[in-house]
Amino acid sequence: MRAVLENHARALWLAAALIVLGGLFAATQLPVGLFPFISYPRVVVSIDAGERDPAQMAVEITRPIEIALRAVPGVSRVRSTTSRGSAEVALNFPWGVDMASATLATQAALATTLPDLPMGTRFNVRRSDPSIFPVLGIALTSKSLDQNALRQIAELRVRPALTAVPNVAGVDILGGAPREIAIDVDPAKAQALGLSLDAISTALGKTNSIRGVGKLEDRHRLYLVLSESRLATVADLAATPVKAGNVAGAGLVTLGQIATIHPSSAPSFLRVTSGGEDAVLVNIRQSLTGDTVRIVADVDARLKALGLPPSVTVTPFYDQSELVTGAANAVRDAILLGAVLAGLVLFLFLRSGRLMLITGLMLPAVLAGTCLLLYALGMTFNMMTLGGMAAAVGLVVDDAVVMLEHIMRRLQEGVKDIGGAAAEMARPLFGSTAATIVVFLPLAFVSGVTGGFFKALALTMVASLGLSLLFARFLLPLVASRWVRDKDVAAADRAGHSLHRLDDWNGRAAHRVLARPRLFAAVLGLAMALLGVLAWNHVPSGFMPAMDEGGFILDYKAQPGAALSDTDRLLRQVERIITATPEVASYSRRTGVQLGGGLAEADEGDYFIRLKGGSRRPIDAVMADIRGQIVHKVPGLEIETAQLMEDLIGDLTAVPQPIEVKLFGDDPGELSDAARHVGEAIGKITGVVEVVDGLRVAGDALTVKVHPALAMQQGLDPDTVATQLEALIGGVQGTQLRIGEQLVTARIRAPGDLRSRAGMIANLPLTAPDGRLVRVGQVATVSVSPGQVQVTREDLAPFIAVTARLEGRDLGSAMRDVQSTVAGLNLPTSIRVDYGGLYAQQRQSFSDLSTVFVAALLLTALLLTLLFERLAWTFAAILTVLLSAAAVLGGLWVTGIELDISALMGLTMVVGMVTELVIFFLAEIPRDRPVGIEALREAGAKRLRPILMSAFIAILTLAPLAIGISRGAGLQRPLATAIIFGLTAAVPLVLFFLPAVLAATMRAPRD
Repeated sequence: MRAVLENHARALWLAAALIVLGGLFAATQLPVGLFPFISYPRVVVSIDAGERDPAQMAVEITRPIEIALRAVPGVSRVRSTTSRGSAEVALNFPWGVDMASATLATQAALATTLPDLPMGTRFNVRRSDPSIFPVLGIALTSKSLDQNALRQIAELRVRPALTAVPNVAGVDILGGAPREIAIDVDPAKAQALGLSLDAISTALGKTNSIRGVGKLEDRHRLYLVLSESRLATVADLAATPVKAGNVAGAGLVTLGQIATIHPSSAPSFLRVTSGGEDAVLVNIRQSLTGDTVRIVADVDARLKALGLPPSVTVTPFYDQSELVTGAANAVRDAILLGAVLAGLVLFLFLRSGRLMLITGLMLPAVLAGTCLLLYALGMTFNMMTLGGMAAAVGLVVDDAVVMLEHIMRRLQEGVKDIGGAAAEMARPLFGSTAATIVVFLPLAFVSGVTGGFFKALALTMVASLGLSLLFARFLLPLVASRWVRDKDVAAADRAGHSLHRLDDWNGRAAHRVLARPRLFAAVLGLAMALLGVLAWNHVPSGFMPAMDEGGFILDYKAQPGAALSDTDRLLRQVERIITATPEVASYSRRTGVQLGGGLAEADEGDYFIRLKGGSRRPIDAVMADIRGQIVHKVPGLEIETAQLMEDLIGDLTAVPQPIEVKLFGDDPGELSDAARHVGEAIGKITGVVEVVDGLRVAGDALTVKVHPALAMQQGLDPDTVATQLEALIGGVQGTQLRIGEQLVTARIRAPGDLRSRAGMIANLPLTAPDGRLVRVGQVATVSVSPGQVQVTREDLAPFIAVTARLEGRDLGSAMRDVQSTVAGLNLPTSIRVDYGGLYAQQRQSFSDLSTVFVAALLLTALLLTLLFERLAWTFAAILTVLLSAAAVLGGLWVTGIELDISALMGLTMVVGMVTELVIFFLAEIPRDRPVGIEALREAGAKRLRPILMSAFIAILTLAPLAIGISRGAGLQRPLATAIIFGLTAAVPLVLFFLPAVLAATMRAPRD
């Protein structure tokens, strides 16, 4: 092997240079995003059927659709919510299903069902993926232009410009209303001529027509023959003739003679503001493979070049690139700081600037090569891949340190063959790298959010460690043979002498431990096991790590059925609280619509509150402060707060709330009572806040009960009455006018002063077949129907979900209290209770990662046995690893950090890292003769400095992530903390506990 390396040294140098150059190029091309791409197994169907009663909507439309969708191949759960005229059906599939095919299958199932549904039913099918949420949100405001004018600017100028930006999946516009032309028909004039609104609409639709009727070839030209009667202006509408009466020979009247025609906007019961001003919001969504940072930069450049009117102010209210950049910078800073600290440790132990330089060059070379592999695999820079690089820094430096330390030790012993010294470390180096890599293999079988997130981290670390192994084994010896000088050997020798006190202390401690190895191993093992058990029972637990995203969502709901103006008055009070909070930079508000879509009534909506950067209170403290003020100062408003990414992951999987108590039952009254009792009970639990009992009331309804007999006496029937009422109140589309690039609806309706109050409904005029005037009150009774509750079902079974969030409480302990409280309510036996929300995701993730941990231990045991062929050594090593894991739990308990999926991943990585230290220790023990106490002491003395260097380097490189002071750095904090505590405990365990167990199990006589 040495001859091969020497003969191909130039090729190795060139290969390394090409890898580095390719990596630098790849680093500039890799897309940057927040999270790795995950194919979420969820499809959401939004249904619109006009204005309908929720109960009727559920029976006529939602239930048939649920039955049809349940037959879609692979569907594991169907969940629906039905409101007034609209519904949402969510389909869950197993993880790993081809979601493109699943979406097509869903659309096909709906297409076969559509003919059996009531006329006018429309649906929209969308996959649940991060592209449904914006990466950038901007608000258009103006002191001189109204919302509708701002919407025209957004539709005609902003949307076309931003849609052309590469990797923009869509541009959504909220606020204002589409242009319309209102045709307010005078009922008295129409009645005098025997005209109904429906007849006027029909006549108008037939007048506005343009149709190709064929082609004609004449005189060497081919002509398209058009039959055209196109309306383009308000004047054209006013001049449109309408036939008066319904008998032959009736005269004509123009539309302008019986109606007032003027520009207007589509009926809208939503309100959008930004910073307290009416606004139009533009949400930019990126494609699944888009680069968030580049998209935001390109959008910003397009907006600056767009030349909007000076009176229009553009304000970003949400910018995901800030979080992405903050998280990337945090990891970058952690890598740089960790590398510097690792260099200081290396200098402390070896006292050679040249060796520091060699290590310093190897680290960026390996990271550059990692970028090249990520690019080849089609991955992105995101919080998980960057976190994997940060976690790998210590291990990469450790590989270099182990090789250089061994070479220096051999040079100090007088061995001049650097290649031979490197060859001696080949087997331990390959074994230690394999020990770290094998713990990631079980992740290939983990699905869900956990698998999607940590597979990206695992692939990054495996790529880094593989390249590190190749560089350390094949390139470092070449570098050392040319750069290492005798003075470096002398400096390392002096460093060794300066650490003789540490060597003496280690020797005395090893002597005492190995004097009574069984007692020491038993006492320390039992103490660490006890610590692990206590910590397991007391450590807080959660699902996703908390991080400061720099902004949060505040969902709200006013009293059911509250008028938009009343809701707006309450929200103005909320905005005064938000504005008075010093940490708030800006905010936007949506009423009657939500940032991420979904069902929403006019009495509900959300805010996005953007916080200032720099030094400020933690985001949880700001959220709690605003929540507390709203609860005390704005009674009658239900609120929920959550950070957007936390909410996003919950929405993409199922439910965003941490706590969800699902109550199933067939009796609606009994089910509602149970939901109220559960909501009241869990609301009294400490730390459980924002409880929603699931009884979502869509609001009151005015019921016009048509009496068939009375209607028949007037020549009408219930359907005719409903059709004419719809035209009078909501208006009907008469036709559409093409104005520029837009189709503008001409809406025929009654004047506003005839339909502005509920008491006027009974006096609205209907037109009988013979042209007579009939009042609604003559054929129907008008009454108020209060409280129309939304209908929710799961797998066709009626249920109500009681949800809650947490404040200052971990998910695990809170759910134990919730389950105990619900069990103590003694609900009727007909009520079935289940638990969902993020708690269900946590249970699945913990189960998966526990399996990964056990599999990692078994694979590690196999690797150790393969390397050393001694089961006793394998047993001792696994015992050492388990005690290090106990230290991890104890560390999380002491620091108060939750045991979540990040911490569990760190716990699994500890298995590989501790095994790496174990392998290097065992490699120092001669295997060609029986193991004695002296051999164990000698191995400990030889591995003291490398083990301390490896542990300190890994700990210091992860310390910046564990502190987690940067924005967006919270995702890796539990992982880094777990590894730090595991390695801190591993140093004494490997140096003392491991040889004690080996001495206790050996049969050879002691020295």
